[in-house]
Amino acid sequence: MKLLCYTRQPQEDILYANRLAYSMHLAWQSESGEYVPFHHNEGILYAKATQDKQSGVLCAKSLKNPWMFHTGDGAYGIAAVRTEADGEKDSESEGCILIFRSSDFVHYEEVGLWKVQESGYISEVRCACDETGEIYRVCWCGEDGVWKEGKGNLFDADGILSESVVVTADPQIGTEESRISETQIRQIEEICQIEGIRIEGICPGNTIEIPDEKGAYLIKKLTTPVCEKITLSCQGVFSDREALLQAKAVASYSDGTAVERKIDWDLDRPETKDDGSMLYWGWVHQEHFDAPFAINRADPCCMYRNGKYYYIATNDADGNNTLYIRCSDTLDGIMQAEEVLILDAVTYPEIGGLLWAPEFHEIGGELYLFHAATTGEFFREESHVMKLRRGGDPMCRADWSAPHLVVRKDGSPLCEAGKVISLDMTTFEYQGEIFAMWSQRQFLPVDQGAWLYLARIDADEPWRLTSDPVCIAKPEYGWENNHTFVVEGPYALERNGQLVVTYSGAAVDATYTVGMLKPRMGSDILKPENWQKSNYPLLTSRSEEGQYGTGHNAYLTDENGIVWNFYHARAGVEAPRSSFARRVHFDVDGEPMLDVLEELDLPGQMREVEGRLRVLLS
Repeated sequence: MKLLCYTRQPQEDILYANRLAYSMHLAWQSESGEYVPFHHNEGILYAKATQDKQSGVLCAKSLKNPWMFHTGDGAYGIAAVRTEADGEKDSESEGCILIFRSSDFVHYEEVGLWKVQESGYISEVRCACDETGEIYRVCWCGEDGVWKEGKGNLFDADGILSESVVVTADPQIGTEESRISETQIRQIEEICQIEGIRIEGICPGNTIEIPDEKGAYLIKKLTTPVCEKITLSCQGVFSDREALLQAKAVASYSDGTAVERKIDWDLDRPETKDDGSMLYWGWVHQEHFDAPFAINRADPCCMYRNGKYYYIATNDADGNNTLYIRCSDTLDGIMQAEEVLILDAVTYPEIGGLLWAPEFHEIGGELYLFHAATTGEFFREESHVMKLRRGGDPMCRADWSAPHLVVRKDGSPLCEAGKVISLDMTTFEYQGEIFAMWSQRQFLPVDQGAWLYLARIDADEPWRLTSDPVCIAKPEYGWENNHTFVVEGPYALERNGQLVVTYSGAAVDATYTVGMLKPRMGSDILKPENWQKSNYPLLTSRSEEGQYGTGHNAYLTDENGIVWNFYHARAGVEAPRSSFARRVHFDVDGEPMLDVLEELDLPGQMREVEGRLRVLLS
């Protein structure tokens, strides 16, 4: 397979800002010769922000002119010019190029800056590995337009071998031993002539050949899968109705995955066949949610408990001064369910408003409601926990305790009021222990932006930490610090032993987005080095046309074992934040894909025709 890397021309700031456009995008060449963009034509590889050692303040970075190349160990390298966030010259990168490595063009490691000259800014770079597999030929162009070339080890040294540097008239042609490749020699000219490139805003880089099996993996990971067929989990003739009712529909997808779905059978109108058997019709079960299903409801969370579904969300309709719960016997019934007031900003003296991000969590059989609130002003926003009395009704306000302020293990407040805020706290069990993760932002003495923190908590009093907080993630990438430096809204999902945390980044506007963190399986998750962050977001304003600012999601596993993603978005750039829901698809690596739309997940024509069964008369 042939891959093309590129950046994009920035669009209007709210639609595709500089920090998004100045990242490496990827496209693949189809059999027709046309280049098809991966991941909704948005960035796959972003440069990391740097951090001031004294203040802790992050400085966002971007990249331009990426160049892909083969490494000596069978992997791939990417060289690029690092810039400031909006594409301007980066003083920290003077004389340097930025190096990444990847085994599959999905997962990346930022190796760091690599020096090619003492002074002056680099505008373009090209690299290739020589036959030894250790030394690389590097060609670069400075501000003066002069191309130079030299040699060095990109991954085990700090910079180029100075004695190897020469001026070159043609940066794409060298000696036979150091020649980049016949394909790459004509890269730039070829790319500009390819009629098949119809990618919006493309600023083309180079192409590279990768094995077909790696290309197939890329397509599975970075394109949205489509349901291709429906089959039955049990084939043949069923002996009785009970066997019929136990049958599942198996939905098979273009990425090679399959999902079992419940079948709704019509048992009242069978057809008698000539052989004496009965033919029944069924339809693959599929809940449908209006998009959106709740206006002015952000940060949604849904729970299934004791045969009922409960939904709660931040109430943007009244300035975040109340929290309401909905209850229904069916999942999609929460769209029309009556709302019941659970918490307001006047009942408790320590709760004065900004009631944000409520979440249901069951710990040790007890039900809790995590949420944020302030005594009055924004700079005093803090995480709180309410407890439902044993045997209580979640819809009964009197059955909930007063909010408990989250405290450290010594009993002191989690944050210093007026200087640091905490919000969006969630909780999960992992390896037999209970953890809380939340977003915390220091405003004084300097605004550091919002970072994600993690700590163990007391299972009996989950508002009390039992370990010191550790920072797990910062808004390093352009899609996390677009318009503001914020990562927040974490929510955990464990599947087959692998813990995944999705979270939201950037400003809470039309550019809000969802990213992913995951720890190494079996590792100590209180050690930040054991966590890996996806370089690209999972859900953005480009995931579905007409939905902007997709973010702050939470997961629900329904009565049929199907996992749902609840999130908020805007039905227009300036529309209010509102609640949406969609089934979670799990890809070939078991990781969540949040952009599989209902019509791709289970097309209507398949739902209607699949599930016809012949049942023998007893």
